[in-house]
Amino acid sequence: MGASRAQKLSGIQKQVLSLYRGFLRTARSKTPENRAHVESLVSAEFRKNAQSIDRKNFLHIEYLLRRGKKQLDQLKTVDSVRLSSSNVEFSDTQKQ
Repeated sequence: MGASRAQKLSGIQKQVLSLYRGFLRTARSKTPENRAHVESLVSAEFRKNAQSIDRKNFLHIEYLLRRGKKQLDQLKTVDSVRLSSSNVEFSDTQKQ
């Protein structure tokens, strides 16, 4: 019943949500401490952008989507994690 009243999401909103879910899915493949770190960084970054960027600024939102997709691809690599917006790097494997 409530779903019929809900506003439908635009294409760009669907892309943003898909990107966010992609980050969370990828974080699940990391070690527990790295997973928590990635999840908190991603959540903070998405919240910050949601509050600070005008929803009608499509050029900037599309730029952030492209940048986020590149960061997600980097996050999917097995050995390293780099979220360039935060300049955070760490490795999944312990250096010996």
